[in-house]
Amino acid sequence: MSGGAVLALDQGTTGSAALVVSAEGEVLGRAYSEFAQHFPRPGWVEHDAEEIWTVTARVAREAIAAAGVEVAGVGVTNQRETVVVWDPETLEPLRRAIVWQDRRTAALCRVLEEAGYEEMVRRRTGLLLDPYFSGTKLRWIFEDDPDLAARARSGTLAVGTIDSWLVARLTGGAVHATDPTNASRTLLYDLDEGDWNDELLDLMGVPRRILPEIRPSSGDFGVTGGDTLGIEVPIGGVAGDQQAALYGQGCWEAGTGKCTYGTGAFLLFNTGPERVASRHGLLTTAACDAHGGPAFALEGSIFVAGAAIQWLRDGLGILEHAADSEDMARSLDGNDGVYLVPAFVGLGAPHWRPDARGTITGLTRGTTRAHLVRAALEAMAYGTREVVDAMERDAGWRARGLRVDGGAAKNDWLMAFTAGILGVPVRRPEMVETTALGAAGLAGLRTGVWGGPEDFAAAFGSGRTFECEMASVEREALVGGWEAAVRGTLAVVGGS
Repeated sequence: MSGGAVLALDQGTTGSAALVVSAEGEVLGRAYSEFAQHFPRPGWVEHDAEEIWTVTARVAREAIAAAGVEVAGVGVTNQRETVVVWDPETLEPLRRAIVWQDRRTAALCRVLEEAGYEEMVRRRTGLLLDPYFSGTKLRWIFEDDPDLAARARSGTLAVGTIDSWLVARLTGGAVHATDPTNASRTLLYDLDEGDWNDELLDLMGVPRRILPEIRPSSGDFGVTGGDTLGIEVPIGGVAGDQQAALYGQGCWEAGTGKCTYGTGAFLLFNTGPERVASRHGLLTTAACDAHGGPAFALEGSIFVAGAAIQWLRDGLGILEHAADSEDMARSLDGNDGVYLVPAFVGLGAPHWRPDARGTITGLTRGTTRAHLVRAALEAMAYGTREVVDAMERDAGWRARGLRVDGGAAKNDWLMAFTAGILGVPVRRPEMVETTALGAAGLAGLRTGVWGGPEDFAAAFGSGRTFECEMASVEREALVGGWEAAVRGTLAVVGGS
């Protein structure tokens, strides 16, 4: 172990966090701030990229000040698929960022699918033609704004996911780069080639010259400017949030997997150097090996998880604080048949129905706000089970356990319920902010804070394991109720 500390910037969907992590695994400084969400039309979700930068830079400086130590390097992890368009000279955003949750390109995806592009896209990218991913967002932007399209053709604008935007701002525009884990979420990246693909670029109308250079996840992303964070240190690691969490959980080898509960819930299963094609509604994506090099993973994305609790708090006023959800769920002996299918922005894996919308079933005069809160928490567990079941069928293995992290993983009731619904142990690390931890690890390996991945893993404890204590008959009854609720949700929009 070499010593020192790393600044991890965790730029998420609803807020930005900054952590200064020591070589011994201690969080020396921490800061967090939310930022505004914009919903200009139903199904549309946007962010102000300039606000994201301002908030991220502010919490970074606060964490550095709180830590009071010299920082050896910076790691960046980010909400994936969200796209930013900016002027590479002035670093001014040219329009609001279109967020991964945004569904405005659903019709475009149907057009491309009906034109026969689905198989080619799946074969090259491991992804589906879904509004979730960045490529159709960029095509929509250039079709919507002819001026931006002209600038794209002339190379006088830059595009990228949030990691590229932050790297550009951190380096004062000196570096325009991304890593494979983020590039693999764009519909523009060929998993086998490990590079942008010309056929995909043509399909989405994106000139190669405006895209970031693809660099290793643990690699050289330039140096921060002294006028941005107050320090000049190398940016040594970049990874999309879910792959960063996979790395932070120590899931470096084939057969290891985790689920991160944040705004959405994301389950990744490392398949090592082998690319596994899914036949059950999952995605194949880039991941990291122990040294931050290339690997593959299967992924299941649940679009709404913690966001349902946020909706109950902010949209309906049912909760004052998200943390209150645990006690409210415990106040009931059961769910009394109430299910919430939180398809607020469509259904992700394994259904992939962007047209689906949220439903609540089983309401009676006896239904209380506690039932709605419990239903929102239960939905996270049911969605996790759906994805695990699909992964087991794809990979030919039986899950022996699951590692978990993210904000909702702090909820003991939810973790115990998830272990019951899965029928396997659920392990939560001591530090649930494994997304930031993964970014720190990737950067720390590059900058010498840790001598190797084993040193990095040894710095953090084993955490807590929740064993399955639910009887199989109860499990099957609860899952059966969920499956019926999902069928009802899909029946509203047609199909099953």
